[in-house]
Amino acid sequence: MIEARDLVKRYGDFVALDGVSFDCLTAECFGVIGHNGAGKTTLLKCLAGLVQPTSGSLVVDGIDVLADPVALKERLGYLSEESRLYETMTVPDYLGFFGELYGLSRETVVERQERLLGALGLDHGNKRCAELSKGMKRKVAIARSLIHDPSLLVYDEPTSGLDPMTSRYIADYLAELRGRGKTIVLSAHNLYQVEALCDHVLILSKGRCAAFGSMDELRSRFGPPTYRVHFSLPAGRSPDPSLAAVVDGAGFSVEAASIEEMNTLTAAVAAEGGRVERVESHSPSLEEMLVALGGNGALRTGP
Repeated sequence: MIEARDLVKRYGDFVALDGVSFDCLTAECFGVIGHNGAGKTTLLKCLAGLVQPTSGSLVVDGIDVLADPVALKERLGYLSEESRLYETMTVPDYLGFFGELYGLSRETVVERQERLLGALGLDHGNKRCAELSKGMKRKVAIARSLIHDPSLLVYDEPTSGLDPMTSRYIADYLAELRGRGKTIVLSAHNLYQVEALCDHVLILSKGRCAAFGSMDELRSRFGPPTYRVHFSLPAGRSPDPSLAAVVDGAGFSVEAASIEEMNTLTAAVAAEGGRVERVESHSPSLEEMLVALGGNGALRTGP
């Protein structure tokens, strides 16, 4: 669906993108994350045909975006970080206006806006856009991006600044759209949502690709899983100091860096007459990956 090769974008002497390459498959959710100023919004604007890269190649659904950015528009739904609406229009008029821009019939616009607003749980009460809450405005902006039934969605911070309920609702709706075959490119500071939604994730740092892959591939790169063993001992007993266990509720817990170490620890607990209550595994999160990369995109292996 998307083939990006050696994308470079310069603003004068400032290099916003520096040789970024990746592939995004059809009907997948593709995450773009990074520290502030990493180049995320610039990349999304290039993908949407709003910004022309300085060099490189970008093909979306067979369209050479650099040669013909206009051809992409009918297949694209773009959502900027801010929900900029025409505030004097009512919601139906606003969606109808954009439907007309895409050449849709009045009947098609009415049917789609009713379906989209219903799916998004938006009861607009025929209010003007200026009278809507921030969450309602975001839902209207999403409906606008979908009114022409695009195959590709490029969304910049779709849930930014929203309350948890609205944020979760929109995230669930994005998962539903992916299930219907939409290709979604998503940038978000909510890294939990990115982990939950995205099939592949691109981590940018100072305009460069610092890491790319599926969540399993990224976790493998940034370190193996660790394990925490929760256990109890007979009343009055304390764990052997060599276990380096800590008090955890009514019992104790200890961390293991590998399966082998975990097996050694559970055997030591059993030897003391204790009982393993549960074992929890932990893999590196996207937040931990960004911390490990640091501000310069270099993988830090120590404190």
